[in-house]
Amino acid sequence: MDRLILMRHGKAEQHAATGGDFERALAPRGQADATLMGRVLAKAGLTPDLALVSSARRTRETWDAASPAFPGAQAQVRRDLYHAEAQDVLAAIREDAPDTGTVMVVGHNPGLHELAVRMAMGGQADPARLAKLRGKFPTATVAVFSIDPDGAPALIHLFYASENGGHGGE
Repeated sequence: MDRLILMRHGKAEQHAATGGDFERALAPRGQADATLMGRVLAKAGLTPDLALVSSARRTRETWDAASPAFPGAQAQVRRDLYHAEAQDVLAAIREDAPDTGTVMVVGHNPGLHELAVRMAMGGQADPARLAKLRGKFPTATVAVFSIDPDGAPALIHLFYASENGGHGGE
């Protein structure tokens, strides 16, 4: 894997009709932000080859909204990414990531945020970008890392929906 994209799902409805967290759908604002962030990534030339997507409804809907910007990407929906901790997300990546190319994970906080911060602190990161990342990882946020041949990450982009014409937020 040459690049890793971590994307938090878009803003979801407060409660699912079934009452369960797993089935919460994206709010209209979340749909719009997910679509926007797919376009932002594609415009920046950051297109995944493989997307690992939590099986929760809001993450699947986030991928569905963003994926038209990535026509060649393959997706795997994974139950083990639902509310996964940072080390579980990393294990899923290691399990399925190809040797080269770009892998994207569409998941949840706090695990995704914790992984992004750990990776940024473990590699090269602009201090201002790192401070910004440590402060918040709202809905529809995307952190992009380049991965060197030895596996060391470097935070190269941090995209917030609110800074790209969207809403973002918690």
